[in-house]
Amino acid sequence: MPVTDAIGTTYGGTVSSAQMIDWDIAISTGTRWARPGPQVSLAEARRTVSELRDLAGAVQQPVYEVTGMSAGPGGSLGRVAVVDRPGWIRANVDGFRVVLEPLVEQLKERSSGSDSSSGSRSPGSVATAVGSRVTGIQAGLILAYLSSRVLGQYELFLPPEASPVDGEQPGRLTLVAPNIVMVERELGVDTHDFRRWVCLHEETHRLQFTAVPWLRDYVQSQMTKFLLASELDPAAILQRLRSAAEAMAGAVRGGDGGSLIDAVATPAQREIMDRLTAVMTLVEGHGDYVMDAVGPQVVPSVAQIRERFSARRGSQGRIEQTIRRILGIDLKMKQYAEGSRFVNMVVEEVGMPAFNQVWTSPDTLPTKAEFAHPHEWVERVVSGS
Repeated sequence: MPVTDAIGTTYGGTVSSAQMIDWDIAISTGTRWARPGPQVSLAEARRTVSELRDLAGAVQQPVYEVTGMSAGPGGSLGRVAVVDRPGWIRANVDGFRVVLEPLVEQLKERSSGSDSSSGSRSPGSVATAVGSRVTGIQAGLILAYLSSRVLGQYELFLPPEASPVDGEQPGRLTLVAPNIVMVERELGVDTHDFRRWVCLHEETHRLQFTAVPWLRDYVQSQMTKFLLASELDPAAILQRLRSAAEAMAGAVRGGDGGSLIDAVATPAQREIMDRLTAVMTLVEGHGDYVMDAVGPQVVPSVAQIRERFSARRGSQGRIEQTIRRILGIDLKMKQYAEGSRFVNMVVEEVGMPAFNQVWTSPDTLPTKAEFAHPHEWVERVVSGS
């Protein structure tokens, strides 16, 4: 759950025919094209990193008190990483590799069957290798763009070598120091308050995924189902790519077309995406609620930060707006606003302890209709329990 400036979510080596994206090229492209961060002295950089680490821990107790949630019997929330833009790119590539592993394995099985019947390196495998390099460049360019936008995120998916030691949670809270410094300067707000504000949002996400035992596995299983529901037939893939091109053209023209993911998803994937969207809408809306509820006591200038942050988002240029539309960022922000409205209305009606029944199981998550009409969720889950 990344906090972006539109705030409301390592296996190297030879490219095989089963690889869709050359991740080494994605990293090299992303780090090469990532814009440099703001100019700071070495001493200031060290102070910023130290303060962000301290704040990530300092805001935990207020978040516990507002949410009524705890990190579980062990009380461990995992690690905190403060990174620069290249560090964020590398961390996200690691996460993508973990998420895509089921699909890669499926492609390997198909590829091994094809290779055994047709001999060693076929023209198709050569084409796939070339295509993986092209998609690696494309992925790198997207990561380069996002690397200057994301302020922080809670990383759910880490490769085994990056996971915490036994007994700790698998995720990691990551804060992108140069982006936080850049935005606080642009907004002209109190730097300490702004950093607390960012940490509050991400600390809430960290608590959600450590206090709710089933939540991480549920998200991962839905993502795996989404990937395995892909149409791997070349003709179907070509048609999806044409749809993606049309979506991009519509975004450039300023239309309200869907994002790239919407364009290339199969009907089965759209159903799964609806479930994933429901989870993300809830956790982001809950994060916004906590930021506002905790804010005044921890972040004195929270109202000013909110106002200037929203104004900054609305002042972006045409190119920026187009990229955001293509990537689906604007649509997600609208969904997260709906999530915030849902949490506010339910807590106001039944209180936080009753609202927390939302974390009982996947069956108690709000449906799309219930996000629009929170009282229906209250009737189904709270009154019906």
